[in-house]
This record gives sequence, structure tokens and C-alpha cells, in this order.
Amino acid sequence: MHNNKTILITGCSSGIGLCAARGLRQRGYRVFATARKESDVKQLCAEGFEAFRLDLADSRSIGLALEQVLRSTGGYLYALFNNGAYGQPGAVEDLSREVLREQFETNLFGTHELTALVLPVMRKQGYGRIIQNSSVLGFAAMAYRGAYNSSKYALEGLSDTLRLELAGTGIFVSLVEPGPIVSRFRDNALAMYKKNIDSTRSVHREKYLAMESRLVKEGPAVPFTLGPEAVLKAVIHALEAKRPKARYYVTFPTYLFGFLKRILPDRSLDWVLRRAG
Repeated sequence: MHNNKTILITGCSSGIGLCAARGLRQRGYRVFATARKESDVKQLCAEGFEAFRLDLADSRSIGLALEQVLRSTGGYLYALFNNGAYGQPGAVEDLSREVLREQFETNLFGTHELTALVLPVMRKQGYGRIIQNSSVLGFAAMAYRGAYNSSKYALEGLSDTLRLELAGTGIFVSLVEPGPIVSRFRDNALAMYKKNIDSTRSVHREKYLAMESRLVKEGPAVPFTLGPEAVLKAVIHALEAKRPKARYYVTFPTYLFGFLKRILPDRSLDWVLRRAG
């Protein structure tokens, strides 16, 4: 383990990002916590974090945040946890090009840009860890989550390629694939759904009504939901193992769908995913 236990985390306003920031700080890491909203950055600072504003949809903000982090560390960074993302619900045919692009700007393009900026730093120091927060939906698609599914599928493809290209550099890339985790994810998804999807004029309106009630439900909406600490455990292994895994399954549904995807024909898997969704 390098003495330089510094980590930059995106999306620390709540949920997995905030839990990881707190948990890693307790383990002795120097955590640089980032969030998109100024109010969340203030909150993080009040908690004693070195916190900066970082909006993944804005290149300038990405460059600026990283500059501030590297200035604070003297140009070193042990790890990057790409956690920041949101879910845009809606049937594929109801997603405009613009709405799909917005989903990718945050979940893929911004994450990619930040990673590409961090890599020269890690190459120079000869080591580093890049941890990508993907999802069970990064390999098993569910209906009415097409924008999010596709952004995570793309993140997986990019990360798998990056892992091949970084072989022998001392820089490791790991994907974390959580299923349902307690967070503000559903609240944010509901807001994006209301903003971008006109349910009244859609052929899917019946299905949307059911989805709305799931999104507003108090407490876990599905069985096997775990707290964000489950993801923290995987992140710690990816940071500290001599040979971190390429993929970390988190929650029972991820293990289940990972297994079913290997053994079932597509038609049978579709049947299961339609019911699960």
C-alpha cells in the first residue's frame, strides 16, 4: 500500500459517494470529495472534507476540480472513484436525442474525460487505481431504464478496454456493479422523469403510472436492497488488494443476474428481466 493514500470521488452529495468518502476517511485516506451543487460542496466542507465542485456535464468544472486536487497533493493521486451518475427513466421511444445525450454527458463522457486527465498523473507515478461505479444494469437491461442501461453498458465497454490497455502499468481498473442500494437515486430519477418525459401522450402511460408509484415509495422499493456500506466494502478491496478484481458484484440481484446471463438463453433471460423490472 502506498503512503500516498489520496482518492478523488465524484458524486459525494449523498448515497454511495458520501458513504465512501466517510468510510475511506476513517480508514486513513485523504479524501477529495466532489459534488455538482455548490450547496452540497458547502455541506461536505462543513463535515471537514477537502471538497470541490465538479459537474461531470461540464468540462471546465472537471479540469478545474482536478487542478485543485493536484495542487493540494503536489501532483499525485493514488485513486479515482468515478461514482457520480444519475438515472433517466423513460421508455426508449420516449427519449429524445437531447435527453439521451444528457444522460451520457454525465454517466459516460464526463467520467471518461476525468479518467483521461488522471491517467498521465498515474502513469508518471507508476501506480494507481481507477474504480468505476457501474450497475447490475451495466450487463442486464431492464425496461424503462434504457438511457441509464445504455450509459452503464458503455461504461463497462470503455472500462474493459482501458483495463487491457493499462496492463503492466501498475494502474488497475475495477468495475463495481451494485444492484439496489439505499440512496437518493430514486428521488433524482423521479425529478428527471418529470422533467423530460411526457407520460400523458405516451403509449406507455399505464406502465409509467406503476413506475411512478415505485419511485415515490418510502423505503426500499425492491427486495435485497442493501445500504451503501456494501459498495464501500468492494471499493476498499479494489483499493487495497494486491490484485484487485476486474468486477465486483454487490447485492444478491447482481449475483443472480450475472449467473442467469451465463446460463440462460436470451429469450428466457428476457422473461425473467421483464418480471424483475
